Amino acid sequence: MVCQGAIMMILWLPIVLRAQATEPPTPIEPDQDSPTTLLPHPKSDRIWISGQVNFISQWHSRFHSPYQGLNSLPPGSQDATSRVLTLFTGLRVSNRTELLFDVQETGGHGIGEALGIAGFTNLDVVRNPTLSKAPYVARLMWHQIIALAPEEIPSERTPLSLFSRLPQRRLEIRLGKFSMVDFFDLNTYGTDSNFQFMNWAMDDNGAYDYDADTRGFTFGAMIEYDERRWAVRFAEGLMPKVANGINLDANISRAHAEDAELEVHVSAAPRREGILRLLMFVNHANMGVYSQAVGNYLAGATPSPDITAHPLQTTIKYGFGANLEQPVNDWMGIFGRWGWNEGQHESYAYTEVDETLLFGAGSNGARWGRKLDRAGIAYVSNGISRDHQEYLARGGYGFILGDGKLNYGRENIAETYYTLHVWRGIFTSLDFQFVDHPGYNRDRGPVFVPALRLHLEL
Repeated sequence: MVCQGAIMMILWLPIVLRAQATEPPTPIEPDQDSPTTLLPHPKSDRIWISGQVNFISQWHSRFHSPYQGLNSLPPGSQDATSRVLTLFTGLRVSNRTELLFDVQETGGHGIGEALGIAGFTNLDVVRNPTLSKAPYVARLMWHQIIALAPEEIPSERTPLSLFSRLPQRRLEIRLGKFSMVDFFDLNTYGTDSNFQFMNWAMDDNGAYDYDADTRGFTFGAMIEYDERRWAVRFAEGLMPKVANGINLDANISRAHAEDAELEVHVSAAPRREGILRLLMFVNHANMGVYSQAVGNYLAGATPSPDITAHPLQTTIKYGFGANLEQPVNDWMGIFGRWGWNEGQHESYAYTEVDETLLFGAGSNGARWGRKLDRAGIAYVSNGISRDHQEYLARGGYGFILGDGKLNYGRENIAETYYTLHVWRGIFTSLDFQFVDHPGYNRDRGPVFVPALRLHLEL
């Protein structure tokens, strides 16, 4: 049913393509008449210096759990707080060239140390609690614009692009260290854990096992072609040496990934331009195979199914995604995602989701006189392949999941939030998540996770 619904969505969208001009989507963005940072920014458009601080505190009460394994979310009540501090810097060398350099520091914890739920409840959590808390380079990239036509359009300056005007038809080239989800699978209404949803499968496509280290970054190259009503982007990046590893494999003959996305501007509502993004990825890495791990266990070669018990090898994992956003009016829009990967090879870089279907809505507070506020509600249903199910049911462990056994059911999650603009660059949020069948296990849960978030724009 999930796949049929996704296919129907993809088939329906091209029918609503319109040749006539339409209004672009209305992003949920601040009112420019009101200061939205705590510190003044350089007035020169050649330099960018800004910062962000994000604290998320979550809690869950006791929930039903007749058994648990090493990677289970503990059934007893607990709370945890995470933090992410980011310094964004950039230098526009010319009207077509810029250098970007960002530093981050992360700390704190997620509930259960980010284990036991595939669509985990806090996107800011570093998935390896043993990592150093020292600051690290998050992004270091060269960004080049190549104009293909003289016409220019205004462009909103951000930490990832300092240009105030861009050629309407252009090539963009990026080289260096960045996150693939800085540029792929974006969505106006569900992509930013600073202001919007907190769940991994709400802000990103859960089935997109994108090339990254455990902090979410990689070294890569990306090229993008932009027109008025469509764009296409392609990237090549490094994969980690082991699943969820911090060290990337520099041997590109053995490990690498390709990411490609087509973006088409469509209209499903009169004079309201939406965006459809179609995603594909292919990973080459030292990934295990679920069926082989189970077979080795049944043959007595391993005491339990072990996805890492294999010689160094290169295997291939691939998947697809669709991402839709559609404004309804000036203050509200709807969005959805569908994702699928082949599910035979181990989840390696993002999370243990082989298929996902999401729909939701987001808004700013313009309707009630608070343009800088944000609100949203969404529902996502995640699933895994039969081989993945059998691996977990027989006692296998992934890098996120493993209850020791499994009574399979789809992991269904609902989330709603409200972000309040307090003053200048101070924002606070109240968030609620409901997780049914955590880790795809009908024997455990449901789990109710309220959260508070404090976000500072510096």
